[in-house]
Amino acid sequence: MEEQIIYGRNAITEALKAGKCIDTVFVQRGAGGLGKLIALAKENGAVVKDASADKLDELTGGEKHGGVAAIAASAEYADVEDILAVSEAKGTDPFIIIADEIQDPHNLGAIIRTAEAAGADGVIIPKRRSAGLTSTVFKTSAGAASWVKVARVANLTETIKMLKTKGIWVYGAEADGEPFRSANLTGPAALVIGSEGNGLGRLVRESCDMILSIDMYGRINSLNASVSAGILMYEFVRSRHPAK
Repeated sequence: MEEQIIYGRNAITEALKAGKCIDTVFVQRGAGGLGKLIALAKENGAVVKDASADKLDELTGGEKHGGVAAIAASAEYADVEDILAVSEAKGTDPFIIIADEIQDPHNLGAIIRTAEAAGADGVIIPKRRSAGLTSTVFKTSAGAASWVKVARVANLTETIKMLKTKGIWVYGAEADGEPFRSANLTGPAALVIGSEGNGLGRLVRESCDMILSIDMYGRINSLNASVSAGILMYEFVRSRHPAK
């Protein structure tokens, strides 16, 4: 498999905890607070090497790395069936996040991080015109990408149709939809978040059962994709786990 660079203390720690295949961990000479990470890396069979700041900057393309980077096997994608099996094993209604052509890896990483925190079963992305599980996604997700199953599919529209045959209600997010606070979001659900510039693709939108919108009360009439995803994900959480 191709190699992948993971950087950042949280991202590498979570990758190690999740059992991701990491070959080598580079630690900046003189960097403090890395004892537990180094011990965990050695416990998992990774080689730990001292490295200069310049070496780490080269490995990470100048990104902020916190004094540590790792070489790992390239990300392995799950199948949609693997994601469906998560809720089956938990005995809960499916809750899936679909990212429709999210091209900014920081946005995708943030969406994956929130999906993990919100208890989503997995994330589905398209193979074309979308960020993949890159080092930046792992870093931005704060390690959540090591825990959440991510499936990459050739055709989102067909995947949505398949999910609907499983009894999953599919919600899209757009500015002209029904206000999310008035929608019944209980039961098996998939939430589709559109691309940063164009929103939902036409065929994807037409495949959704309902379009949700977020109320706007200021002068700005749109939100970052990952922010919109977070707001809506936690409305699903509220509906699925009402306060006692």
